[in-house]
Amino acid sequence: MIYVIQTTSASFSRVFDDELLVVEAWGKNAVRVRSFVDQKRNERSNALLPRLEQENVTVIQNGDEVELINGSLRAVLDHRDRLTFYNAAGEVILKEYIRLRAVKHDDGSEDAGTIEVTKDFNSTLKLKAREYRANLTGSFKVTTRFESEPAEKIFGMGQYQHSFLNLKNTVLELAQRNSQASIPFYISSMGYGFLWNNPGIGEVTFAKNLTKWVMQETDYIDYWVTVGDTPKEILHNYSDVTGKVPLMPDNLLGLWQSKLRYRTFTEVMEVVENYTKRGIQLSTIAIDYFHWPKQGEYRFDEEYWPKPTENIKVLREKYGVEPLISIWPTVQSDAKNYQDYLENGFLVKVNRGVRLTMQIQGNTVFVDMTDPKAREYVWDLIEKNYVAKGIKYFWLDVAEPGYAVYDFDNYRYHKGSDLSCGNLYPLDYLKMVFDGLKDKEQVVTLVRGSWAGAQRYGALLWSGDIDSSFRAFKNQVNTGLNVGLAGLPWWTTDIGGFHGGHPDDPKFRELLIRWFEYATFSPILRMHGDRLPHSKPLSDHGGGSMVTGSGNEIWSYGAEVEHILLKYLKIREALKPYLKKLMLQAHEYGDPVMRTLFYEFPTDKKAWEVDNTYLLGDSLLVAPIMEYQANKRQVYLPADETWIDLWTKKSYLGGQEITVEANLEQIPLFVRAGHKEVVEQLFDVIKGENENGS
Repeated sequence: MIYVIQTTSASFSRVFDDELLVVEAWGKNAVRVRSFVDQKRNERSNALLPRLEQENVTVIQNGDEVELINGSLRAVLDHRDRLTFYNAAGEVILKEYIRLRAVKHDDGSEDAGTIEVTKDFNSTLKLKAREYRANLTGSFKVTTRFESEPAEKIFGMGQYQHSFLNLKNTVLELAQRNSQASIPFYISSMGYGFLWNNPGIGEVTFAKNLTKWVMQETDYIDYWVTVGDTPKEILHNYSDVTGKVPLMPDNLLGLWQSKLRYRTFTEVMEVVENYTKRGIQLSTIAIDYFHWPKQGEYRFDEEYWPKPTENIKVLREKYGVEPLISIWPTVQSDAKNYQDYLENGFLVKVNRGVRLTMQIQGNTVFVDMTDPKAREYVWDLIEKNYVAKGIKYFWLDVAEPGYAVYDFDNYRYHKGSDLSCGNLYPLDYLKMVFDGLKDKEQVVTLVRGSWAGAQRYGALLWSGDIDSSFRAFKNQVNTGLNVGLAGLPWWTTDIGGFHGGHPDDPKFRELLIRWFEYATFSPILRMHGDRLPHSKPLSDHGGGSMVTGSGNEIWSYGAEVEHILLKYLKIREALKPYLKKLMLQAHEYGDPVMRTLFYEFPTDKKAWEVDNTYLLGDSLLVAPIMEYQANKRQVYLPADETWIDLWTKKSYLGGQEITVEANLEQIPLFVRAGHKEVVEQLFDVIKGENENGS
């Protein structure tokens, strides 16, 4: 059977029955694959930037087989309707999965009408690589299958609250939730990168026998594949086609201070002045939720924040501190402008029940951030009430959005049903801020939710409202590394976790110290959390009716804790020149700030096995202590390098695992001998701390 195949200089397409298949060169050593049901082509960019014209692409057709060669990647569509991807050495890196029975030709022979006829296939399974099943709603449940290599290792995919770095043999939900951010790009140990470029709600299974992507409600398949000799090359290819982060401003590389909420400017100033007395230059201080009178009004509550323009000017000009403003995508039904949202159709719709998508301090509905007119309306309020008063940086909380119940099948957006496009919500929310702010190179937006391509809008993802426990802490180290490998170089956590934590609890104090030590060697050092006990509200109305938590400043946990945290703030200060270099690399190439060992040492097979240990850039190896009352841990040092312990100055040959002692004031920390000069100032600080008896 000869399929209807059309070719161009950089693509080929094939139509057969209910499918249009399009394969295009899309970036360096990469192809984009799209399948449209009922041959109805619809152009959607999703995570990808527009395709640029490419040279040196070869498309060859031979009967009902066709191949596209783009640099080191070769994509072949065979007579079985299966795509197979090869690297420059001719090795199979990825192959679609089919198990279909033989079909007879009109002349009675077997083969040309056969999708797959080989002895190792069970011909009765009737499984296709690209499968559409009608939902009887005008859309389809879609399943896309790939062959699985059991020994393959998979990294990336965003933020999931588990302890695994290698994601092989896991099942991941493709959806946003509080503390979960689906970013469906991964890097394989087999030398390729894969982007699932469909923003619908679904699931991926990385099983030993099969890799399977399932979408609950869609009408197309869209994925992108690239190859590279190293993980770094693969991630650079990905960043080229999805975008890179802006350049992190130097003044944001210090401590970001936050607690559950500062209720007045007086409370903010008390904290800033106390840091100033200690010689600490804060980067930001957060003005958190319910600084507004009603959700959806996007303005300061004048009763508690009567002079925001003056206050912001004082913070910036006198103290050099940037205020960080929290905004939510929620609208209270008693907000003064609720009717504007309702009449213009700017709110998320529901398919059943009462339209209440979250309830906190009133009945609330989410703004539909996928609607450009809704974004324009909200940004006009933000620009008038925040930007015009001097605000430069925003904190997009509840950005998943944070539904009270994650009934994804119940919500409808301007762009379609939640099931069909729900992962675009945080992307469009971020885009609103990025498009609205004038200086694109300075956009840094703290956000609770993300998706592929979010980095180009200045997304600083954080780990959400996680538990204040050693178990939650242990999940974060590998999670942060996978976020970086999914293409987001900026990532941070609430030091100490969000939920709970009492400043007088000795176990929590130890957790806070160990977490702070780790966060010192992360992209952003940020204190935040809902500490106990809560205080009484200031009043019984407006923003004053919200409680706040106990103090969460470095002095809130006693003299011993403060002494240790001050020590790490000095270390962070010494790190700034190095961090600036890493932020430039992220901006120019897409490199994560925190890197797995194999990212810099891809030929070291053992490095691919190591988790809960990472490199800050290419020079510093960090091995956090994540167990209660632990004072040592095993650390693997990558091969073909000499490593220097920054605390003892002892040198070790790489390629071995060593036991490292680490009292409560120390985090295991090593520098590559050949890179010692890049952190010379850090050596001096640690030497001084040791001499002072730390």
